[in-house]
Formats: sequence, structure tokens, C-alpha cells
Amino acid sequence: MPEHRTTAQGGMEQSFGFRTVDAGTKQPLVDEVFHKVARRYDLMNDIMSAGMHRVWKDAMVAALNPPRRAGWTSLDVAGGTGDVAFRIVEASQRAAHVTVLDINGSMLEVGRERAQKRGLIDNLDFVEANAEALPFEDDRFDAYTIAFGIRNVPRIDVALAEAHRVLKPGGRFLCLEFSEVEMPLLDRAYEAWSFNAIPAIGKMVAGDGEPYRYLVESIAKFPRQADFAAMIGRAGFERVSFRNFTGGIAALHSGWKL
Repeated sequence: MPEHRTTAQGGMEQSFGFRTVDAGTKQPLVDEVFHKVARRYDLMNDIMSAGMHRVWKDAMVAALNPPRRAGWTSLDVAGGTGDVAFRIVEASQRAAHVTVLDINGSMLEVGRERAQKRGLIDNLDFVEANAEALPFEDDRFDAYTIAFGIRNVPRIDVALAEAHRVLKPGGRFLCLEFSEVEMPLLDRAYEAWSFNAIPAIGKMVAGDGEPYRYLVESIAKFPRQADFAAMIGRAGFERVSFRNFTGGIAALHSGWKL
């Protein structure tokens, strides 16, 4: 539904799905969505991606290729349940240290519980904070990752600037996000699935379809791949690129702080 999409100039700040909300209102509304779905977050992503989010996250971590040496650090933003962070730690053979940051305490609680069960807690920190105001000094991390979270940040340009600030020179930014389908026929099929099936399934499995309706609408509002790449470049990143997954249902964006 390209007519709904915002552009590289912004527009997500007061967009709660297809609704326009007052300034400062979006974040509390988004928080409520994720409080509701925290315990079913992986199931939510399975529903929205037909299970493909697991493959895409594996590809994201493969692209990151975390080194197997002590002292390498990464920040995973909007990653409360630990899905990406766990993959990074395990890909480094438990050498990497990952700080998981999320604005939602319910999501972080799930992540801590999962980390304990997996025996990964020593490689992880869990921090409740806002992506628009990271509580870290400049040049802190070797990598910054965010998966399916950037579209829920009201001021995306501010979050991108913060990502650039906290990365070390030579650090890498990776963002995995649902995007615009670029394959004929698949785009229509995915749109029908998203707007008709996903809220209905969400209501059936979670008892409430409205959080899923917001998430589907937020995907349709998010900028196209090239527009989002332009935003990343404007934040100061260089060698910006993106790679489509599954015809553009998702895209992996990359940038470097050089």
C-alpha cells in the first residue's frame, strides 16, 4: 500500500498505524502494544512473517559476523526478548558481550528469563531506556543492531543519530525491518495476508487483534527501502546499503561509522 508510506523526510512521529496522534502520544501507545504481546512476541513474529523472521535474523547475524574474541561489544536496541542478542553471543562462541536495550520492561523481563535458561546471562546486560536517548557515552560499541523495532520509534532520525553517536569509529549499524514488497503478485498476496489474516489470527491466539492491526499498519507506513537508506546516510553513516529478503517483505539495512 505505497500511498500510505512516509518518506525520507519523516512522518512517523505522530503515526500510530494509520491514525494520526498528538505529539508525545505515540510512545505510550506503542508501549501498551508491547506490554500486551511480550509473552507472545516470538509467536507474533511467526504470524507476521510466516516463520521467516528466524531465517532473516540468522542472515542478519551472519552479515554482522561477530568476532570470536573478548572485548567486542554490541548494542541490540528494541531487542527486549533477546532473540537477536542470543544469536550474536552464540555466533561469537560466547565471546561477545551484548547490551539489550528496550523501552518496554515487560519485554526485558522475558529476555532476562530466557537468558537465564540458556546460560547466556553473563554475556548480556538488559537496559530499560529509550532509543532516542541512549544512556551511553560516545564511541562505546562495536556494533548496533535493531530488528523490527525502528518503525515503532517516534523520531527515527533522532534514534539513527544516537546509533551513530554510540558506535566506535569503524562500527557497524544493522537494521532489519519489514519493508515494501517489490515482487509483482507477492505484494498483493502479502497485503491481503497482512490486513485480513494477521489481526484475525492475533485475536484467536492472543485474545486481542488490535495490537496486530497496529503492527501491520505501521509496516505499511514505514519508508521504502531507498528512503530509509537515505535517512541512515543523513545520520552520518557511510557505505549505506540494503538487501531485500523474500521479495522485500523485509530488508536488511547496513551502514558504517567511518
